[in-house]
Parts: sequence; structure tokens; C-alpha cells
Amino acid sequence: MNELKYWPVSERPREKLLKRGAGSLSDAEILAVLFGSGTGKQGAMVIANELIDKFGQLRHVIHGKREQLCEVCGVGETKYAQLAVISEISKRILETSLQAQPVFHQVSEVKNFLLATLRHEHKEHFGLLCLNSQHHLIAFRLLFSGTINAAAVYPREIVRQVIEDNAAAVILVHNHPSGVSEPSEADIRLTKDIRSALGLIDVSVLDHFIVGDGDVLSLAQRGLM
Repeated sequence: MNELKYWPVSERPREKLLKRGAGSLSDAEILAVLFGSGTGKQGAMVIANELIDKFGQLRHVIHGKREQLCEVCGVGETKYAQLAVISEISKRILETSLQAQPVFHQVSEVKNFLLATLRHEHKEHFGLLCLNSQHHLIAFRLLFSGTINAAAVYPREIVRQVIEDNAAAVILVHNHPSGVSEPSEADIRLTKDIRSALGLIDVSVLDHFIVGDGDVLSLAQRGLM
């Protein structure tokens, strides 16, 4: 059913966007524009409202798990793919900007990229920001994945990746699925072990970022490097 045909034209999401800009839309209206149409049983706005009701916030919808999204009536493989690609587009835009200038000239953008990449993960992941000698981003490498509270990390694999990327320096990165970004004693020990391993090939470890639900903690700023 297309419930939008009964709405005043000026209040239909797409027409509202064209007249007033995307900022005028509610979270549900943004999803409705993205979907374009509903299904035979559910209109786009009904599907969008049900997603917001289920997940609470737009960002949780965008990063929702496939099986959870598809539990909502009217969300099939096509709409899941539309949501997944929005998340990937945002990450790629942020990553591209980090390649243009030294990462420490744009710390907020680094943190935004890491939040977009890891804050919604339900398992712990460990990766590297591989940097050249000018500290421009070469690539973000996600190397290890684990359980809800741990990921096995092997320094020899980190050394191998750094050599492959010809990196001059790295920033270590991992997330805490609990949402709390405070470092553990194991995080601090691991940082020191990796610094020692990379020091043997003259590669600097500039920082270790821990990604929580709403913030990114720097071990260097805490004096824990």
C-alpha cells in the first residue's frame, strides 16, 4: 500500500527534501527516501517507522545486523543492501580524507573514521592505520577478530603487514564491544610488545586508539605508551 499518496504533496519525504533540503527530514523520512518504495503490504514510511521503533536511532538502523533488519516486515535483501552500502560509503569518504594530509593534523577525522568503522561491532577487532613517512594514511588494515571481549593478536602478523605496506609508522586500533573505551592492563602490555617488535624494523608506533560506543581513547594522550 502506498500511504504517501494520501499525504499533502509538500509533506511527502522526497518532495519535502527537494523543497527544504535533507536536513528538514526526520530519521524515518530519510529512510523512506532511501527505500523509494515499499512492498505490496507495507509502504516505505511504515517500514521506515518500524525500523526506527525497533532500533531506536538512525545510526543503529544503518549498522544493523542483516538478520535483525530482515525481521522487520518489508525489509528484504534489497533494502538491507541499500542500508549496508550507506555505511560503506561513509567509511570510504572518511578514509579518503585521511590520505590527503598527516593524520595528526586531523585527529577528529581519524576518530570519526574509527567510530564509523568499529563502534557498532559486536566482536572485538584489532587493526592498524599504516602511515607513510609524512604520516599520511596508506591503508587501514583490520587484522584480527575475536569474541565479544577479546581478539588474539600476533605481533609477527603485524610486522608482516607493515613490511608489505612499506609503512614508516602505525597507529594501533581496537574496539571494546562493551562500549567502554578504558584500556585494560592487557591492552597496555600488548602495545608495548608490538612497539618492541616493530622497533626491530625501525617502524614507530605513534598511538593506540581504543574505540568505544561514543568516543575514541588515545593511549598516547593518557601517557600509557
